[in-house]
Amino acid sequence: MNTLILRTVAPLITALMLLFSVFVLLRGHNEPGGGFIGGLIAASALAIFGVAYGPGAVQRAIRFHPMAIAGAGLFLSTISGFASIFAGVPFMSGLWIYPNVFGVELPLSTVMSFDIGVYLVVVGAITAIALSLETEPDDEDETEGGR
Repeated sequence: MNTLILRTVAPLITALMLLFSVFVLLRGHNEPGGGFIGGLIAASALAIFGVAYGPGAVQRAIRFHPMAIAGAGLFLSTISGFASIFAGVPFMSGLWIYPNVFGVELPLSTVMSFDIGVYLVVVGAITAIALSLETEPDDEDETEGGR
């Protein structure tokens, strides 16, 4: 789609949706939201950007291959689950640490790292699907089939 209106508002809409997806991710377990819904919102934002500017612009914007993002998220989620085994508690039990960062006590948990991993898996997988649907087949593949 090559409309002037969409190309003008797409960066703003994408930025707002990405910011909102992080908000939904962070409010996660205390209220409705979390990694899955936040990831869907972020993937939708990237899809809107892709419709306006093409899949190449999305690939340049995310800087990493979408499946690498999904793989990193899967790794983070897995490590979050196994951290509880190493601590001697049942699998997927939430663990908390409270480091002091600049004099402020910051609560960090394996629950949040699991949600971030889910977020990355959803963003990577859905973005990979959307990009594969938006790209057109190479002309070389079509000409080789005719030989």
